[in-house]
Amino acid sequence: MVVGLVQGVGFRYFVVEKALPLGLHGYVRNDSSGDVEVVAQGTRPALEHLLALLRQGPSAAQVQDVRVTWREPTEHVSGFHVRW
Repeated sequence: MVVGLVQGVGFRYFVVEKALPLGLHGYVRNDSSGDVEVVAQGTRPALEHLLALLRQGPSAAQVQDVRVTWREPTEHVSGFHVRW
């Protein structure tokens, strides 16, 4: 979960743009709390790279925290996209 000023600043599209070249699969969506949820599957190095990018965010975002939970995939996700 990405916490801070992360909705209304292009954060979801930033995540998709960064995740696809890393070969990650998953999705990103706004949470009703005002945070952004990111679910990503891939290699550990690619996931750690994405985490570093999430901590920066796009220029208009103000990321306060990135809460991470590592676990085995429970569903197969193809591509990387925005969920509504």
